[in-house]
Amino acid sequence: MEEIKLVKDLAFGDTARSQVLTGVEKLTNAVGSTLGASGKCVILEDSNGHPQITKDGVTVANSITLQDPLENIGATLIKEAAQRTVKEAGDGTTTATILAHAILQQANEHSLLDDVRAMKEGVNSGVAKVLEYITKNSKKVTGDKIDQVATISANNDQELGSIIGKAFKLVNETGVVIMETTDKADTSVELIEGVQYEHGLTSNHFVTNKELNVCELNNPLVLISESTIDNVRKIQSVLEYVIKHNESLLIIGNVDTQVSSALAMNKTKGNIKVNIISAPHYGITKAEILEDLCAVTGATLINEDLGDDMDVVSVDHLGRCLKSITDKSDTLLKVDLNDNEEVKEIVDRLKKELSSNKNPNTVIRIEKRLARLKAKVATVKVGANSELELKEKRDRVEDAICATKAAVKEGIVPGGGIALLNASQNLKPSNIGEEVLYCAIRKPYETILRNAGITEYVDPDEDGRGLNVVTGNTVDMVKAGIIDPLLVTKSALKNAASVATTILSTDCVINNIRIWKQ
Repeated sequence: MEEIKLVKDLAFGDTARSQVLTGVEKLTNAVGSTLGASGKCVILEDSNGHPQITKDGVTVANSITLQDPLENIGATLIKEAAQRTVKEAGDGTTTATILAHAILQQANEHSLLDDVRAMKEGVNSGVAKVLEYITKNSKKVTGDKIDQVATISANNDQELGSIIGKAFKLVNETGVVIMETTDKADTSVELIEGVQYEHGLTSNHFVTNKELNVCELNNPLVLISESTIDNVRKIQSVLEYVIKHNESLLIIGNVDTQVSSALAMNKTKGNIKVNIISAPHYGITKAEILEDLCAVTGATLINEDLGDDMDVVSVDHLGRCLKSITDKSDTLLKVDLNDNEEVKEIVDRLKKELSSNKNPNTVIRIEKRLARLKAKVATVKVGANSELELKEKRDRVEDAICATKAAVKEGIVPGGGIALLNASQNLKPSNIGEEVLYCAIRKPYETILRNAGITEYVDPDEDGRGLNVVTGNTVDMVKAGIIDPLLVTKSALKNAASVATTILSTDCVINNIRIWKQ
């Protein structure tokens, strides 16, 4: 039989770069139209031909696949940078896309391609100076500012913003806020008791909700083991009980590959409802985390090093939680701690340790344990009148929750592109690469004005002031509630600069040859 080889096409120099840049421009035009209070909606067609209306930049970006292979490579590179921004900060897709395109555009206009190394060094040094400037001018976010961040990230929907702000206030701004959909038309907030555990899915075979890519178990039994489960026979009695009584089982511990594969196969066949989450990594906090998880679930910790026999593990060793939700990075355990004396004893003990301990690292560790044991989780239940509206609203709520978390974590800066505009006005370039960057970071501000139909406007001469495109007045952006999370702005700039300089330093593009069927 003749071997079939994948055939490649090669493009070089300006020809390759120009087609890649065309793809970047097409993606930016689509995604950039959603930016700002006056950003426009985009209508998408899914693979089944169903239309979807959205104003969410990441949804627009992910839906785009260009026919020309070189253009599609350009668009894909920018999408990956935008997705890294979302992963780091929860928002900022549109800003990252616009900044990457602007850096590429400015570099071409300044003819920087002759000395790629100097260009890259100049852009990177400029990024470091901009990050230092905006960090120095950031402000801590509390109170009503939380509502304002959420409102802007929800595409200026004040109702959603206030609901999300209320959720963060219910958990004292440091707890956990998650999102769920509901069959009801209204969106609301529910405060529940739950613990967030920073370990996610160990296998996609355990996913129960493919749309959200999460594993959800209702009222599961919980097995917690510090020792590795290296043979399925060691937990056979537990598995038989779970299957016989139609229960769900959540295993927190390290599991041998064969055991994991066997459970995943049986879960896929519908024989058992199960999920496996890795144990904490080795270190000083491992025992503390496992102790806390046992306390909140009522499970008995299995540890063969301390004399426990894995072969005699039974249902009596299991705990229980109301619900477990596991995504790619975290697991949320919803629990009822009203009559949990063990948790209260641990909290009292930790408070005494905190009052007498002055070591900064120890203080931080104790504070994290107390936050975990407080077990407060606010759930934003998203409702709508139609499936189309629900998808669009869910995207906005997800963005807003992530952006608000970022704001609470690192602070806020003036929104509307003003933070980056002020940096470009106040920083003096020391080389051509920095000049390119300082010109490029004006672009989000200019895009917001363009989306609002404003073609003539004088740049503000006072830091922190800008145009409210809704009212047409020049205002102090922070006082007016037009703000962005610092982390989102920083991540967008770093990732945009990284992908832009990589594209500019490229001289050859190799792509698969497409053969289109008639």
